[in-house]
Amino acid sequence: MTSLTGTRVLLRFNLRHDRLMIPVWVAVNALMVLSMPNTLKGLYGTEAERTDLLRQVAGNASFRALIGPVFGDSLGALTAWRVGVYAGALAAATSLLVVVRHTRDEEESGRQELIASGAVGRRASLTAALLAAGVANAVLALLVAAGLAARGAAGAVAFALGLAAVGMVFATMAAIVAQLTESARLARGLTAAALGAAFVLRAAGDSARDYGSSVLTWLSPLGWLENLRPFAGERWWVLFLFTAAIALQAAVAYGLAGRRDVGMSFLPTRPGPATGRLGTAGALAWRLQRGGVLGWSTGFFLAGVVYGGLTDSVADLVGDNRNAREIFERMGGHSGLTDAFLASMTGMLGLIAALYVVASVLRLNGEETSGRAEPLLANPVGRLRWAAGHLAIAFGGAVLIMVLAGLGFAVGYGKEVGPVLGACLVQVAGVWVIGGLAVLLYGVLPRAATAAWGVAGAVLLIGWVGPALDVPQAVLDISPFGHLPKLPGAEMSWGPVLALLGLAAALVGMGLAGLRRRDLTT
Repeated sequence: MTSLTGTRVLLRFNLRHDRLMIPVWVAVNALMVLSMPNTLKGLYGTEAERTDLLRQVAGNASFRALIGPVFGDSLGALTAWRVGVYAGALAAATSLLVVVRHTRDEEESGRQELIASGAVGRRASLTAALLAAGVANAVLALLVAAGLAARGAAGAVAFALGLAAVGMVFATMAAIVAQLTESARLARGLTAAALGAAFVLRAAGDSARDYGSSVLTWLSPLGWLENLRPFAGERWWVLFLFTAAIALQAAVAYGLAGRRDVGMSFLPTRPGPATGRLGTAGALAWRLQRGGVLGWSTGFFLAGVVYGGLTDSVADLVGDNRNAREIFERMGGHSGLTDAFLASMTGMLGLIAALYVVASVLRLNGEETSGRAEPLLANPVGRLRWAAGHLAIAFGGAVLIMVLAGLGFAVGYGKEVGPVLGACLVQVAGVWVIGGLAVLLYGVLPRAATAAWGVAGAVLLIGWVGPALDVPQAVLDISPFGHLPKLPGAEMSWGPVLALLGLAAALVGMGLAGLRRRDLTT
């Protein structure tokens, strides 16, 4: 028996386990990319309009920090500029989640020990996890290359390979971190923090220089993606940077996997006694989730500052472009370009906040399947009391990060805080509905709880791509965010907000009722 024995069977199991998550997130990413050329063609149909766009971006450090520099005026080059950084980040996030789920999560739950007792090689599980991430990135690359081939075959292939390579860089990074930490939550958090650092380094480098040549840009895999320059004189040699990083990190991960026992780590969790008070289920939930809340809060505040700082530049960037103005109005209402931009950006942060609430709610599922909830519930702690602690962090945390986003907008925009803070808070109703769906799935169908990620991904796709494609309003109304008033410019309408809050409460109630009646899963 070799160290890779059983890899094929484990890969099939991993793909079956992720038969919902991987297709949804790959579809979201691919549709985001493939919908952009036609959108840009409508926005900047003439060479003069594209030339003017290049001039404005080159002169605006804030836009370069947010999206990156533009290297060409073709529709392909503009597509790579507009969605490249975010598509790469989404590929990276999908990859790290897949790898941690099938490595450290499996060990933490005890399933890996059961699997390892059979005819399975020492490195088979790690290999199967990396191959599952590789399949996801390969499918994404094929879809992007085929969809953009009409804009230039070489550029389409370069862009597709770059997106897949970014995903695999963070997949192999997650494979290393999963060996170092004893907690899947910490492994996800550390790898996500590395992704955030990569975004910040790229943003700092791009804002410093016009053409992505800053040293800081070259320290980030996202910076490598933009400097691959798809559709703008491709730099094929940049792919060697990706290859070297993937190979080096994979070698380190394989080396570490052969030097530890199942369930162990090189950085074990610090033993007790714990500091502070943990006398209640809510206090324990806060202790477990405080790192995530802090990270999301910081990210949302900084995003608010950046988007707020861009507000005064929107009028110059859009200019007399009727199509661009219409997209902002579909996303943010018809109350003026500035208010429409603020409404669309706060709506976008609301969509992202839905990912936070899903992750926080599903922490209940992780505690249950790992076996940590059972000894806790063996004490005088009821199921509803235990769940309430985590749900308070999930739903209360959603309010907190949107408040901080509003304060960030006020800091960046430099105007009164009230209207933009209200625009952020109204998004909470939509976020809570997604959280309620996650609670319902966990309480009633615990084995399908991860389907909440698919719901959040679908809502993100509708809100992000739908307005640009001018999809029918009936499609936009599938998302709870489609029913919210477009603040700060529109009139406040309490009816839809209260209806969504009532729906969220009903979903949570049904989920908790299901949790109270069913057996715990192991």
